[in-house]
Amino acid sequence: MDILERIVIDKRKEVDIKKSLIPVSQLESSVLFSRKTVSLANALKNSTTGIIAEHKRRSPSKSIINHTLNVQDVATGYENAGVCGISVLTDGKYFGGSIDDLLIARAAVRMPLLRKEFIIDEYQILEAKAHGADVILLIAAILTRKEIKTFSELAKSLNLDVLLEIHNEEELHKSVMPSLDMLGVNNRNLKTFEVSLETSKTLSEIIPDDFVKVSESGISSIEAIKELRPYNYKGFLIGENFMKTDNPGESATTFINSLK
Repeated sequence: MDILERIVIDKRKEVDIKKSLIPVSQLESSVLFSRKTVSLANALKNSTTGIIAEHKRRSPSKSIINHTLNVQDVATGYENAGVCGISVLTDGKYFGGSIDDLLIARAAVRMPLLRKEFIIDEYQILEAKAHGADVILLIAAILTRKEIKTFSELAKSLNLDVLLEIHNEEELHKSVMPSLDMLGVNNRNLKTFEVSLETSKTLSEIIPDDFVKVSESGISSIEAIKELRPYNYKGFLIGENFMKTDNPGESATTFINSLK
């Protein structure tokens, strides 16, 4: 069993517990549920840098990244740096995140927030909306085509953008549908954790132009972004690079200024 399969098994148990504690009606009555969302896809289309910065405390591949920083400070720092959006890890067991991190980030900034989560149930999409998300992530590797359709259509009905993550050509062909806004190519092999930008380069040629292309994982240098731009990538999700520093906002500012 690989890490992704283990995460999904644990996630199903976690979601079942949450559903028993907090009914959908309570999520739908949240103040943030009726909030007007901000499109990350549009922000990326109109950006010259395309940086999506992440708040991430730890990961299965790198263990602890940074446990000491305040979510509010990180989010504010990223917004001041001029990133296009913020990705907030809400998985607790494997990434040290929480749905409350999303709530805190939402209170701190006005820019698009992506709920970075292993979504396997419609409940999590309603939960994302109720906690201030603008975008949800769907991972093709853990979902059927029918689930991708159901989940993405629900998200669109809530005015949430949908970023669908793929790792290979098979996942791409399974997933392409009109209810997606962005296609994210994860450069990390989730079985071996090896990272290669060649994944983004190869898949870019077969991703339809209707979708905003986002490259994820292993992007830690200006050179990597310059290498991927000719392949029509508009978004670049950067996780550990900023978070492993004492001041992610400052780190993101320096990075973005170097890109301009």
